Amino acid sequence: MSEIAIQQLGKTVVFTVKVVPGSSRTQIGGLLNGMVKIRVSAAPEKGKANKLLVDFLAKQLGIKSKAVSIISGHKTAVKRVQVLGIQAQRITQIIERGNVSETPS
Repeated sequence: MSEIAIQQLGKTVVFTVKVVPGSSRTQIGGLLNGMVKIRVSAAPEKGKANKLLVDFLAKQLGIKSKAVSIISGHKTAVKRVQVLGIQAQRITQIIERGNVSETPS
């Protein structure tokens, strides 16, 4: 497995996500060129996929959704995500667990 390109900035972590919208379920799909690949069941319209991405990451990390934000790439598949109050090691652990998923709601 390649390594995730992740930055620890004090109590904030920033990393890049490649989102694949319209998947059958929301799940972590591993790494792709240093980015975390995440499949989301929502369509890429009206911010639905972005909201699902934020909620999914928050749930997987065991934090509140307001601690996760998309800081760039709101209208593209490649996004920079910022997570407050967490260590980079925790994000790496979640990714290494593999295809963590949840059924669409």
